[in-house]
Amino acid sequence: MQQKVKVKSDIEIAQQAEMKLIVHIAKKLNLTEDDLELYGKYKAKITSSKLASLKKYKSGKIILVTAINPTPAGEGKSTVTVGLGDALQALNKKVAIAMREPSLGPTMGIKGGAAGGGFAQVLPMEDINLHFTGDLHAITTANNALAAFIDNHIHQGNELQIDQRRIVWKRAVDLNDRALRKVIIGLGGPLEGVPREDGFDITVASEIMAVLCLASDIEDLKTRLARMVVAYNKDKKPVTVGDMKMEGALTLLLKDAIKPNLVQTIEHTPAIIHGGPFANIAHGCNSVIATTTAAKLADYVVTEAGFGADLGAEKFLDIKARNSEINPEAVVIVATLRALKMHGGVAKADLGKEDAEAIKKGFSNLQKHVENIQQFGLPFVVAVNRFYTDTENEINTLISLCEQLQIPVALTEVWEKGGAGGIELAKKVLSIIEENQNNFDHLYPLEAGIEEKITTIAQKVYGAMGVEFSTKATKQIADFTANGWSNLPICMAKTQYSLSDDPALLGRPENFTIMVRELKPSIGAGFIVALTGDVMTMPGLPKAPAALNMDVDEEGKAIGLF
Repeated sequence: MQQKVKVKSDIEIAQQAEMKLIVHIAKKLNLTEDDLELYGKYKAKITSSKLASLKKYKSGKIILVTAINPTPAGEGKSTVTVGLGDALQALNKKVAIAMREPSLGPTMGIKGGAAGGGFAQVLPMEDINLHFTGDLHAITTANNALAAFIDNHIHQGNELQIDQRRIVWKRAVDLNDRALRKVIIGLGGPLEGVPREDGFDITVASEIMAVLCLASDIEDLKTRLARMVVAYNKDKKPVTVGDMKMEGALTLLLKDAIKPNLVQTIEHTPAIIHGGPFANIAHGCNSVIATTTAAKLADYVVTEAGFGADLGAEKFLDIKARNSEINPEAVVIVATLRALKMHGGVAKADLGKEDAEAIKKGFSNLQKHVENIQQFGLPFVVAVNRFYTDTENEINTLISLCEQLQIPVALTEVWEKGGAGGIELAKKVLSIIEENQNNFDHLYPLEAGIEEKITTIAQKVYGAMGVEFSTKATKQIADFTANGWSNLPICMAKTQYSLSDDPALLGRPENFTIMVRELKPSIGAGFIVALTGDVMTMPGLPKAPAALNMDVDEEGKAIGLF
């Protein structure tokens, strides 16, 4: 019987770590204090002038970290991203990490933060998981300012003839709040506005978040904001932010948020953390500016995409990379034995028990994600993210399964050992970059129709037999095509827990159909969102939210933050 191991919490490890002044971290990337806008001693934004000067620099090699379908057992993708960056630094490589900013919704709810874990964390962890430099608040404000402008336009005479039944722009808040999914606004009489049905998205699902993360600079940001569709008029024609002449004001609200944030890991590796769209309902990648800036400043960049390779990695490769001409050199696919056991049918309560047979059953999920990355023509390594209850027999079982199929694999112990636990992974990543041919290509051509692109993703990435479109979705495909939007990439909104659109179907489901119930035009971001299954753009809180464990002591130090 295994003994229960007492381990420090992530926040205990983070609070005991010694940080260096951010100006010293910046020197590793050849940045001076004049290149920074300081947010205290340990956080900074990189100035607009410095960002502009980097465009002429040569880009370093980009390594994408993705994972199998996550379960409540967790994969530790952010942890491996940080640990791999630390390991490359330990191998004397000039490296930068590029990651997403956490949302307060899952931080206060159930998922947890996005700063890594154990001894592979970015710091200051408390700040990053809470308000950080205010980027998400700025996006929330811009989103809701636009909503206010729309309702005021209607109240003040409705010059654009907006059909109040066809307003598609929602308000936003960066919290999980199911009560705000559908609301009625404008009650109280003629002076209080025009009553109508409305709703809220979580901020990280706002198109403004996607726009900020895909913009190349502030002018591109303004152009994209102007393209955003907010409603349809009485003739059913789209009404944009540009029609309302509001793109300048929105850009003003976002002028600081568009600058990427520089922080550090526990081992003082530079980390650029910027933007945070969800991967199950948005495109799930940190900003283009963060990734390209890191690539201009370092020889190697370790970045991540949200959830499994069916979501974040597919969107990174088909949307973000295509949008910004980013060419990743290699992919790391993170897997845990605990999650593979769940995919093999083991209940969460029994994950601490040795079960090599369940790993063999759950291996099919990992195998599908390997095949997905192979379809993009990219070299890869599987990172087995070790958990303290994993047995040698279980580890050897997984490694043997990989080796039988000639899948490159590395045992990774960065949660416990930091960069030292990722040396094997780092060496294998460097090796495959040097030794393997990179034949990166996108999954589909943009010229394909909307229905064809959705079907391609469902069949090739999810393994579905096909796609069923609701009557509403079918009509929207026709309307979007008539509006000239059919040449945009597709952003699938789908459960992260399964390759299918049913979160209960774990492992590698077969003989299933993807149901597309609705499409959303994200014309500013530059993609069409396809909503599948029951996925929602405003999550709810669990019965016992993580916030119940959170507090602050008399010195202002956070308690219970993971």
